Amino acid sequence: MLITHVLDRGTLRVQIRRDLNITNRAAVAFQIEALVAAHRPDRVVLELPVGEPSPATLSAIARAQRMCRSLDVTFEVTGGAHVHIQEARDQDAVRLDSGARRHR
Repeated sequence: MLITHVLDRGTLRVQIRRDLNITNRAAVAFQIEALVAAHRPDRVVLELPVGEPSPATLSAIARAQRMCRSLDVTFEVTGGAHVHIQEARDQDAVRLDSGARRHR
């Protein structure tokens, strides 16, 4: 099981149980999208595993963040290493920084 979730008072809390790789990132992103579509929460909190997130994990985070923004759902990332989500000036672009420099 790659993710677990709990819905409590309009907040969908999704825990990614281990760092993602290229073979499972799309499945996790799809599962998060399906949970949001099914539960229509006001807020999504994505909990990361301990450690520096892989590029595949960052990709899944970005996809979930874009989907939540398109639905006007508040999105937050917690746990793991510090991950900073920065909105670019262009609303369609998102930059995720996690320790090492990542290029778009």
